[in-house]
Amino acid sequence: MRVLLFAGLAEACGRRQLELDPAPQSVAELWAEIRKQFPQLDWAGVRVAVDQQYVDAQHRLRGDEEVALIPPVSGG
Repeated sequence: MRVLLFAGLAEACGRRQLELDPAPQSVAELWAEIRKQFPQLDWAGVRVAVDQQYVDAQHRLRGDEEVALIPPVSGG
């Protein structure tokens, strides 16, 4: 499963995407796996989008979706 990282998450990880194999079965499992790999990151306010739609932690994954982790943004 390909997971896209944006803004500060991409900078902190040093890459714009992650590959997870095997693919998690839910957003909650995906979230737990990524947080385990990168415990140093600030996850406050990060949202998960699957196929360009925001989803909650109970959303089931098939493994072939586009998943994005999007941190909060601020503007002026």
